Amino acid sequence: MNLTTQIARNLRDVYFGGNWTDVNLKDSLDGISWEEATTKVHSFNTIVALVYHMNYYVKAALKVMQGNTLDSKDTYAFNHPPIQSAQDWQQFLDKTWSEVEQLAGLVEQMPESRLWETFFADKYGNYYRNITGIIEHVHYHLGQVVLIKKLLREKA
Repeated sequence: MNLTTQIARNLRDVYFGGNWTDVNLKDSLDGISWEEATTKVHSFNTIVALVYHMNYYVKAALKVMQGNTLDSKDTYAFNHPPIQSAQDWQQFLDKTWSEVEQLAGLVEQMPESRLWETFFADKYGNYYRNITGIIEHVHYHLGQVVLIKKLLREKA
């Protein structure tokens, strides 16, 4: 297995399962209602805000890998669409799963040498740094999602 295949696997694993930590985003969100996803606990971000935030960087990397410009801004990274129904929540999740799978597919197909090339501009480092950074970022916020879910369920 080459490095790009392994990185794509790690990305899929944190989202869909099979990673070393034995926790993933899809399973962690399974059974969470749209009401729970949009409920504020203490001063924490909502689950929907965290999921949007995690995937914001997936979408940005996906655009770059598709040959587009990097136009994302950190200030918009929590500006999720309104979730006002189960249908909104499911469409939001479906879009999240689709975008991460698209990114993983592109990473898997890229030549390993591209990992060391500049990701859009020098200030962003190389592809390896950005893609593995996304995986680390998801692991970090996944822990928050799991804790918020537990807090929500304790209240019920």
